[in-house]
Amino acid sequence: MKKLAFLFGLVLFTLFSVNAQTTATDTLNAADIKFDKLEHDYGTITQNGNGDCEFTFTNTGKEPLVLTNVRSSCGCTVPSWPRQPILPGKSDKIMVKYSTSRLGVINKSITVESNAKTNPVTLKITGNVVAPPSETLPEKNVDQNSTPTPK
Repeated sequence: MKKLAFLFGLVLFTLFSVNAQTTATDTLNAADIKFDKLEHDYGTITQNGNGDCEFTFTNTGKEPLVLTNVRSSCGCTVPSWPRQPILPGKSDKIMVKYSTSRLGVINKSITVESNAKTNPVTLKITGNVVAPPSETLPEKNVDQNSTPTPK
């Protein structure tokens, strides 16, 4: 019985060792993602202004990169991303549209899930949405003490 338990333990140990080596090899050949920037600052933007930005990334790994999911921290931020695999050395973009209809500070995150070594990656957008300047017409200065000039 002791020999059987020892043999069973040895088999399990061997299986886990082989699996660990396969994972290490796969990690060396895996896809990897590198972004040109991890944060986009809109600065001060007027209400209902352009809330579009883009994050450019490159597959720096040895296998095709597949983005499985890109999600934002709230419904006011809508990301769109490429659905096809990105080949090694190639670049593409994640487009983000922020709804600038709400006034106040922007501090949102976008989570990028993929088959890359560094997974997930969190992108951020920041800024401040302010009300548009009020448009007032200049007042006409009328001098009440002047007399009309004849033509």
